[in-house]
Amino acid sequence: MGKALFIAEKPSVAKQFAEAMDLNMANRDGYLECDKAIVTWCVGHLITMSYPEVYDPALKKWSLDTLPFIPKEWKYEVIPNAAKQYNTVASLLNREDVDTIYVCTDSGREGEYIYRLVDQEAHVTGKTKKRVWIDSQTKDEILRGIREAKDLSEYDNLSASAYLRAKEDYLMGINFSRLLSLKYGYDVHEFLKADKYVAVSVGRVMTCVLGMVVRREREIRDFKKTSFYRVMSDIAISDVNITGEWKVTEQSAYYNSTALYKENGFKERKDAEALIASLSVNMPAEGTVLSVTRKKDKKNAPLLYNLAELQNACSKMFKISPDQTLEVVQELYEKKLVTYPRTDARVLSSAIAKEIDKNITGLSGMSTFKPFCDKILSENLYKGIEKSRYTDDKQITDHYAIIPTGQGLSALKGLSELKLNVYETIVRRFLAVFYPPAEYTKVSLVTGVKDESFFTNFKMLKEKGYLEVMDYSFAKKKDEKASDEKTEDKQKDNSDNEEIEISDDSLLETVASLKKGSKLSVTAFSIKEGETSPPSRYTSGSMVLAMENAGKLIEDEELRAQIKGSGIGTSATRAEIISKLERIGYIFINKKTQVITPGQRGEMVYDVVYASIKALLNPELTASWEKGLTQVAEGSLSADEYMEKLSNFIVNMTKAVKGIDNRAALKNCYRNTAAFYKKSKAKK
Repeated sequence: MGKALFIAEKPSVAKQFAEAMDLNMANRDGYLECDKAIVTWCVGHLITMSYPEVYDPALKKWSLDTLPFIPKEWKYEVIPNAAKQYNTVASLLNREDVDTIYVCTDSGREGEYIYRLVDQEAHVTGKTKKRVWIDSQTKDEILRGIREAKDLSEYDNLSASAYLRAKEDYLMGINFSRLLSLKYGYDVHEFLKADKYVAVSVGRVMTCVLGMVVRREREIRDFKKTSFYRVMSDIAISDVNITGEWKVTEQSAYYNSTALYKENGFKERKDAEALIASLSVNMPAEGTVLSVTRKKDKKNAPLLYNLAELQNACSKMFKISPDQTLEVVQELYEKKLVTYPRTDARVLSSAIAKEIDKNITGLSGMSTFKPFCDKILSENLYKGIEKSRYTDDKQITDHYAIIPTGQGLSALKGLSELKLNVYETIVRRFLAVFYPPAEYTKVSLVTGVKDESFFTNFKMLKEKGYLEVMDYSFAKKKDEKASDEKTEDKQKDNSDNEEIEISDDSLLETVASLKKGSKLSVTAFSIKEGETSPPSRYTSGSMVLAMENAGKLIEDEELRAQIKGSGIGTSATRAEIISKLERIGYIFINKKTQVITPGQRGEMVYDVVYASIKALLNPELTASWEKGLTQVAEGSLSADEYMEKLSNFIVNMTKAVKGIDNRAALKNCYRNTAAFYKKSKAKK
């Protein structure tokens, strides 16, 4: 009987597999071996796609005449600095005493691609090949993955989508970067008066993200502030003054008035003053209770983290980039502390839900979380989780949500403060889903003064529920909620449904006990001036969320969970795309706030693309390409069909750009853009 060869994506993972199998393995050069098995590893990608000049040396020189470049047969080559490890892996794959190969690269599209390229270039034949698919690197999960490994051919569709993704990025990058550089690159270079010529860099996802940043910046520049004026009242109830906000109703003298700004304010101060004058003839004014309603409201714990949600939370709480978040959570994964990080799912699988008490029991070994774990276990709060909204196999493609394994806790001692905080963030979100909802009592009061109405809304927390778990240890102040559920503070242009959070139960009961028709004393009226605000710039975290939702930044977390569509890029690639845009100077990211702004070169490239291959800036179109790759992976679309569509797009766009003459018009765009960067250059 021959040996089994296990091939992982990196040395640290290979070591985990060797330890899990409990085999006494000897260290070799680039692999581990014993009498039963061999464990080796890649170092990320070992193989890459060849540049055009490998196909034909004449293609090294950029020329419009040689575009578009679409190979009939694709060429690949070993990455020079990975050649030694590739040779080791290739020789092991073809060793005569190896009869079974276990593919243990990351369980996802990119991990599949890493192995398939090596297998292709090493010309591996005559071996049994099995795919190990796991959700964490704990011993039990690794052994389960090996035990249940499927024939590698069952992942051929996933492999096909991986190859297509690489070909798509290659073809769009090579063809469109050369095309736009040859057509417009010199003009951009001359306008910027740069010391060194830099080609126009274009990519399927990268250019779309650049477009989102530039469009948002231009929306902010073009924004015109509008002032508005709200009328407030002070209403005496017992010994307390509460605030009421005027809103127009059908009985109001201002119903359907053109003087209104929305339903609760005026465009001009004089109209707000006129309203106050009409109500202030006799002070204190008499108010009448028009209605008082009381209701209970429940708020469930948010869904679990996928990578995008975690990156957004960490951007807000720790001011770190998506790239940094991925790096941290990847380390937590490799130390067996959390499950696979590159996931789009925010729910559990039914299989893991049935044995989730193991994770909770493991976490009870940490003093910080022990009280919560003990409560969940002793009160059986984890039972029934498989029937809740937190478990749904239909929402899972490759992996379930990022959750703590409850194992590897000894590794926590060696972690930095940031890594511990990210781990705590994941754990608290996980434990929260087992707790009951938070319960609020809400009271709404409508007070009439003459024919006008003033609205007051109270909200009081009655049962903390899952909020018991959400007090982060790293919060700067005791009264500061570091909760990732909060959206960024920003000036709002409306206060509809604004609720006053109170902790005084007696005030709530007093207001709730009022009867319709009761008389109240209105002691004062005032004007509260506000102004509309421009849209917020993206942060690195909110950009990841916008990419996940095909270019739409949906602030509300519950709504994001409901609107699940095809995104721009994948959970594995979004952070790197943002980082690349920053590296090449197309965007800038404020390290303290993570706010993204475009660079002048980036904005000029946006204008170039807008005037030539506008489709690349369309988030919906970019998302449709990603959806097509998903369909290939699912087997509902053939690789040939996808490739034909891609080739036609490249050919048609290239032909169109060659035929247009718009360089002069673009120079006007460059001049208009430059005005916004003169100040920043002067500061430098």
